[in-house]
Amino acid sequence: MEIEFSNSTKEEINNFYQTISSKVKRYRLEKGLSQQELALEIGIKSIAFYSNCENNKNDKHFNLEHLYKISKALKTPIESFLY
Repeated sequence: MEIEFSNSTKEEINNFYQTISSKVKRYRLEKGLSQQELALEIGIKSIAFYSNCENNKNDKHFNLEHLYKISKALKTPIESFLY
């Protein structure tokens, strides 16, 4: 028997990451930047890693430091990625 100690389901967490990823992509495209340009701007050297985060693939997602740097690079409030 597996005991669940979390107040959130795995599906809720995945939806949360998906929301953030899609918002980052939307704002990046609005600013006219490529994935490569934004990745390098925030210090991510692997474009594949950045792409996986932005597309919510291979269990990769942006961490708080990434989101902070992305918000500065895009001149967008960090909370804009949440809702």
